[in-house]
Amino acid sequence: MSGPLAGVRVLDLTGVVSGPFATMFLADQGADVLKVEPIGGDITRRSRANVDKTGEFSALFISSNRGKRSLSIDMKTDAGRDVLGKLVLEADVLVQNFRPGTMERLGLGPDEVRSKNPRLIYVSISGVGEDGPYAKKRVYDPIVQGLSGFCDIQAQPVTNRPQMIRTIVADKTTAVYAAQAITAALYAREKSGRGQHIQVAMLDAMIAYLWPEGMMQYTVVGREQTTSDPNDRPDLVFQTSDGYLTCGTISDSEWQGFCRATGDPELASDARFATPASRSVNATARINRMQDYIGRHSTAEWLARLDAADVPCAPILRRGEIIANEQVVARGLIAELEQPGVGTVRQPKPAARFDVDAAAIGGPAPRIGQHSREVLRDLGYGDAAIEQMIAERAVRAV
Repeated sequence: MSGPLAGVRVLDLTGVVSGPFATMFLADQGADVLKVEPIGGDITRRSRANVDKTGEFSALFISSNRGKRSLSIDMKTDAGRDVLGKLVLEADVLVQNFRPGTMERLGLGPDEVRSKNPRLIYVSISGVGEDGPYAKKRVYDPIVQGLSGFCDIQAQPVTNRPQMIRTIVADKTTAVYAAQAITAALYAREKSGRGQHIQVAMLDAMIAYLWPEGMMQYTVVGREQTTSDPNDRPDLVFQTSDGYLTCGTISDSEWQGFCRATGDPELASDARFATPASRSVNATARINRMQDYIGRHSTAEWLARLDAADVPCAPILRRGEIIANEQVVARGLIAELEQPGVGTVRQPKPAARFDVDAAAIGGPAPRIGQHSREVLRDLGYGDAAIEQMIAERAVRAV
């Protein structure tokens, strides 16, 4: 497969989303990602609604595991551990997101593995880190949203009741951090010849992600909460006469453009909104005033007015409208491919575009153990040994 990571061998021991999503980015960029699954498969194969008759695929699994190969083994068996031991010797990257201590109990901890393969980049993804009082907790995305401040930043303005973000933002953001760290480690290895152990915790990733604007009140030591909470204001969702849009008026030119778009000469002279600082201090009044104007006309009319005034704006699309949106279509952001046993599926194309080593969707998500025989043969196992492992349920193969 082509791509900037062509030739890189990734051993993917992860499940759920944070790990599989990270390694899927690597697969899109050309890496050979071997997904090592338990005999029953990754639990996300059965997450929410299945989309095939066999029960092997969910939409979530397809969208986190496309372009990979699958080896299905029982890592608790001697045969399974023997297979993993051989795979580790050939891998460039190993990624795992078991609870802390699990890999060590299997004899596959970072020190032991890297003593056999010093060039290996060993990646441990965890919920809240591998030490500290919460290290042994079972952690999913909502736990990290609660600990990191995301629920607070989404709090209802009137009641101050914390709210979850309705997508697994912690899992997916951690995946991006992990994928970036892996490529940085691959670059470092080109210079030093050595691998390293990378630890990426969901909690660490989300606090780092939230910080720039979400923690502005707590950035200067000794001056915490000396200004109003920048998030304690209505959001920038404006209801028009027939739908919703969003627009931003951060700079003076953008605010003046909005004032022109309203057709009201009085608005531009309102001292509460005359400067960026005053617009921030009086944000609630400003946003409510904008809503007064925006509610009088249709979405299309307001978008035309705002575009003419060079004010950042966009319609707020329902999920069912995204695929046909003119910008999405013009950029070709959504691809279609055949998922065996399921049919035609949609997938977003890789977001990072390389002008030389193009990233691309490497194919559909694999069935459980689809490549088990192929992988074992490459490791030197004979057909009789492979069939024996399958019979003993140490390995599953299609």
